[in-house]
Amino acid sequence: MERFRKNAQNLRKRQTSAEARLWRVLRNRQLARWKFRRQHPIDRYVVDFVTLDGKLIVEVDGETHSTARQLARDDERTRILSSLGFNIVRVTNIDIYENIEGVQEMIALTLGSI
Repeated sequence: MERFRKNAQNLRKRQTSAEARLWRVLRNRQLARWKFRRQHPIDRYVVDFVTLDGKLIVEVDGETHSTARQLARDDERTRILSSLGFNIVRVTNIDIYENIEGVQEMIALTLGSI
């Protein structure tokens, strides 16, 4: 578990600009008072963002998530995290850059249906 914690700390230090932009709207309970964590270890994975109370994981997908190999890994990751009771939503870097309000609304609506 310590290995995953260290990896999460490293990922927080090296966040992408899209992750930083989304974090600005999720942090400090700004989204409907939900507490989000970033680069948080769950099972064998480090997820981009999670609200543990809402059981919602938000994954930010950049260009590297478009290959067949990475899509298969993402599917496996989603399957395992779903089996732990989490809902997973995926947003692209482009979504964040071009429509951050829409991303924020989609996350809020997803949490509202939980």
